[in-house]
Amino acid sequence: MMNTDHRVQGLDNDDVVADWPAISGTELAWLRGRYPALDGEIRVLWHSPRPFSAAALVECGPRRYFVKRHHCNVRSADVLAEEHRFIAHLAAAGVPVVTVMRAYDGATAMEHGGWTYELHADGDGHDLYRDSPSWTPPSEPAHAREAGAMLARLHLAAADHHAPQRSTHLLVARDDLIRARDPLALLRSELPARPGLADYLSRQHWEQDLQRAILPWHAVLADRLHMEPVLWGHNDWHVSNLLWHGQGPAATVGTVFDFGLASPASALFDLATAIERNAIAWLDAGGDGPVAHADIALALLAGYHQVRPLSAAQVQLLADLLPVVHLDFALSEVEYFQGVTRSPANADVAYHTFLLGHADWFARRPGRALLDTLRAAA
Repeated sequence: MMNTDHRVQGLDNDDVVADWPAISGTELAWLRGRYPALDGEIRVLWHSPRPFSAAALVECGPRRYFVKRHHCNVRSADVLAEEHRFIAHLAAAGVPVVTVMRAYDGATAMEHGGWTYELHADGDGHDLYRDSPSWTPPSEPAHAREAGAMLARLHLAAADHHAPQRSTHLLVARDDLIRARDPLALLRSELPARPGLADYLSRQHWEQDLQRAILPWHAVLADRLHMEPVLWGHNDWHVSNLLWHGQGPAATVGTVFDFGLASPASALFDLATAIERNAIAWLDAGGDGPVAHADIALALLAGYHQVRPLSAAQVQLLADLLPVVHLDFALSEVEYFQGVTRSPANADVAYHTFLLGHADWFARRPGRALLDTLRAAA
């Protein structure tokens, strides 16, 4: 499973050995026989350093494509089709999303040799943040405002996309536990069907941990979150998942990509995730821990509100949701590292640093200040 020649971004923003080998020429040759778009010589231009799958930007004739490969235990063709249908819906509504290419048989995902493949056309725009680590705040508040406006456009287009919940928990940002009146009971009921997560949690005092770090935040959400309509969202809204036109403060969004975490949750869940991803430098610890960028959070909110206005009560709920918005996804990371890549050390980071640590940060001075800033904006 490990490949010492391919390096990716680690959980501590370090350069680590990849869990998944880089996409090979043999694989590209196989894909060439399945996708009409790859009818020609294929040249690899770049291998992605993102860790949860293998991906490469390739050139075939005058066109460029993005090839992405998942382990079959993480994504099947049917699971990928769930997000591909969402992308197609957004495209039909005029949202500038990446184009998913079809194979000769019409499928948008292919399974072969224990792997699942998808092929996207290279999007319109410049990958302005390609060399920035994940979750790095944008360089310009104007970029956050532009990203917030595009997220609002996406939500308007998603309003009539009615599809069931994703058929997997792995590396999907769901809000099941946050919406549950008793998150511990729901999680307890899910564990028999999630053996990797159950295995890890069996060695933790997880119920006490969640009672301490999560439930006090969850209690203040009360019934207000249930008033928010279920809405499919991107759920990994970061400036590095957007292609851009132009440079500097005047840059605009050209293409939205990477829908791997998409699910039906709510608009506020997606916006809160965007604030967590963009406005808090989780990997850049200062004296009090990670650094909050209130100007980025307010710019995201302002851009969003300009296109899809929020009430004062919704902004208050947004602030209350922020400390626990990562709950389901953090547990899915624990499940992935324990059950798929067999990395207890990474599972520990996902559990202690991500799941518990992020919630704890909001109880400290910098986190409280960010929440107060958002509440004041209401």
